[in-house]
Amino acid sequence: MTTTANKRHTEVKEPHWIEWATGAVSALVVVATISWVAYQAWTQDDMQPEFSIAITERRQTEGGYRVAFDIANKATATAAAVTVRGEILDGGNIVEDADVTFDYVPAQSKSSGAVLFSQDPGAREVRVRAVGYIDP
Repeated sequence: MTTTANKRHTEVKEPHWIEWATGAVSALVVVATISWVAYQAWTQDDMQPEFSIAITERRQTEGGYRVAFDIANKATATAAAVTVRGEILDGGNIVEDADVTFDYVPAQSKSSGAVLFSQDPGAREVRVRAVGYIDP
């Protein structure tokens, strides 16, 4: 600890108790963090990416139609370059399709995106699904 007297700074030989307390708390936080990461590494199974997609909104936009969705990766592995395809189906036939690519969908997380169509999906079926990814 540094003390100041007569505009001079002097270093005290014995540190103040608050310095010891700060050091002890910091050491506990570092040890707890390392322990938690080690525990997660030992106990988590390495699962391949597993996606679920839920459509959240259909909206007309300028020059087309937007179908927004959430994509969740329930696995413990991150996926890169995840391609999601949206399709408008009419009687089982694909009327229009569009793709969107996510740079990453991290493990046990959720991301949002949208596919843009030129045709109005209206009451027709809209299917949105992941069609591919790579391991980062």
